[in-house]
Amino acid sequence: MKDPRFELFSRELTDIVAMLDGGADADKMWGLATQSFQVAREDADIELFVAIDERDLDTLRTILQQWESAERTLSEHDRGVLKRALKAFRKRLRLVRLDAESSVGGGPMSSGRHSSIVGVSAPDTYPQEVWDILVRQKRLIEGSDGNYELPPE
Repeated sequence: MKDPRFELFSRELTDIVAMLDGGADADKMWGLATQSFQVAREDADIELFVAIDERDLDTLRTILQQWESAERTLSEHDRGVLKRALKAFRKRLRLVRLDAESSVGGGPMSSGRHSSIVGVSAPDTYPQEVWDILVRQKRLIEGSDGNYELPPE
């Protein structure tokens, strides 16, 4: 089972809408949408709650499109997931740099080495959609070989 701490609520709703469009059992899909809404604790977005509660597919599609185009602020749950993912990325980058700087051969009397590492692979705890959104928001830069870098400050 998926862990909601690492999954995007918007992605889950997008999948549910796609399944509804594909002819899946409507009662089951709307039940999943309601359950996802409750797990994500999205009680602040009344319009989203009404769309799910009234099974209004057109309004739900509009909200998803607004999230995708950044016309509407992502849900609080998704913003939390993105924040934790970026924190995990920074921690991984910091640890990789520290490991490179502390390797044997620096010498006890030297001033130490400086790492030239600027990017690392993203933690696989979070799905690819999370990293794609962070790149789109310009909070990360997609490098080569699946690595990501922090943007210059």
